[in-house]
Amino acid sequence: MLDDRYFMQQALREAHKAFENGEVPVGAVVVVNERIITRAHNLTETLNDVTAHAEMQAITAAANVLGGKYLTDCTLYVTVEPCPMCAGALRWAQISRVVYGASDEKRGYTQISPYLLHPKTTVTSGVLADDCADLMKLFFARFRK
Repeated sequence: MLDDRYFMQQALREAHKAFENGEVPVGAVVVVNERIITRAHNLTETLNDVTAHAEMQAITAAANVLGGKYLTDCTLYVTVEPCPMCAGALRWAQISRVVYGASDEKRGYTQISPYLLHPKTTVTSGVLADDCADLMKLFFARFRK
């Protein structure tokens, strides 16, 4: 049986892709029945689009795979706590579960409102948090001097 750590490792792989392309290293995967249906990472620089966060890319791709806008049987694994924009989109998508690694004490949704997600969405935080946070720290030390 695959667990949260396994799927977060997959999200971290996506974050590394973002890192290699000069993007803020956030990665995400959407899982249904222990199967990854989408993989995504930040593309804000590549697409010149402030909304091209990993979560937004993952939501859109998952909706396309499933053929509908609701992700009620899905879990999103994301390396960093979603921002308020992404939390709002996850609310509209009615995602069942969100699992994130590192908290974002400056821009995370819980800093604005812990109620942004759908009331039925469950949240697990801190999965591989140190690995996720270390990648972010490395990025900002290297790319944002």
